[in-house]
Amino acid sequence: MRPFFVVVSVAAALCATSAVAEFAKVNSQDQFVSLIEGKELRRPFVRLEVSPQGDISGMGAVWAVSGNWTWREGFFCRELFWGGDPLGYNCQQVDTKDNRIRFTSDRGAGDSAEFRLR
Repeated sequence: MRPFFVVVSVAAALCATSAVAEFAKVNSQDQFVSLIEGKELRRPFVRLEVSPQGDISGMGAVWAVSGNWTWREGFFCRELFWGGDPLGYNCQQVDTKDNRIRFTSDRGAGDSAEFRLR
């Protein structure tokens, strides 16, 4: 029985530590621009540039990515094309932690994609 309590104690300590390092919601366009300005958003097989002026460009796998964005009611709203095909318009919640940024579709209720800021 004793090993069980040790495992539970260690697990609780790890959970408490990770709570300190949670992602924080980006609430304003100014905050968002300060995060992305001069940076590239990277994840495996994807490299994107999101300009402060509202342009999106880059590569996803071997296809070009293009589009535009605006900030509306606390959300990053974008129109995106991948390899020339429309991915549609979507407003996304933006969260940040250290040198990472996470976009969650459907105003925070959908799927998420996390990028490193370089």
